[in-house]
Amino acid sequence: MARHKVLTLWKGEQLNEQDTKILRTPCSEAPVPFDAETKRAVRTLAEAFLERDDAVGLAAPQIGIGKRIIAFKVRNFEDKDPTTRKEDFEILVNPRITQKRGERVVGEEGCLSCPEIRVEISRYPEIKVRACNLDGKKVSKRYLDFAARVVQHEMDHLDGKLIVDYDGSVFIPKKSQSFFEKFFQNK
Repeated sequence: MARHKVLTLWKGEQLNEQDTKILRTPCSEAPVPFDAETKRAVRTLAEAFLERDDAVGLAAPQIGIGKRIIAFKVRNFEDKDPTTRKEDFEILVNPRITQKRGERVVGEEGCLSCPEIRVEISRYPEIKVRACNLDGKKVSKRYLDFAARVVQHEMDHLDGKLIVDYDGSVFIPKKSQSFFEKFFQNK
């Protein structure tokens, strides 16, 4: 069982207004060099991400931290073994996309903060990102294909944007169809 709660827009067929307010609030930059609060936030996000076997990425606001920090897998996306995950993930602080390349590709995405649904979203297949790494050093990294999609998805969270904000096709479970039809109608 995960120790860190992931905030969601809804649970079952109830809207989570308090979680939604946090998820919709744009995050603030983390100070560099990192202060004690930022170091704690990075550690907490790493712990929260590593304890999950159902995520390829997690952003700080999803666990209630209002800082621009993301954690995500960069390889072995299907591997669920937590002992191997440490080598397969990265954390970026204050990430900024500096380059987008290629023709956008449509792909189906899910999100821990929008449980039970999937949305088709168009994303760039190649991006370059500037950020700080775990040690607070400036880095410039290039991400391709699925890793690029994951980074763009997690960075959306830092601006309060979620998969439900995109206009792509939405796949919803039949058992909850009436709830989601109302949700998307009011959006």
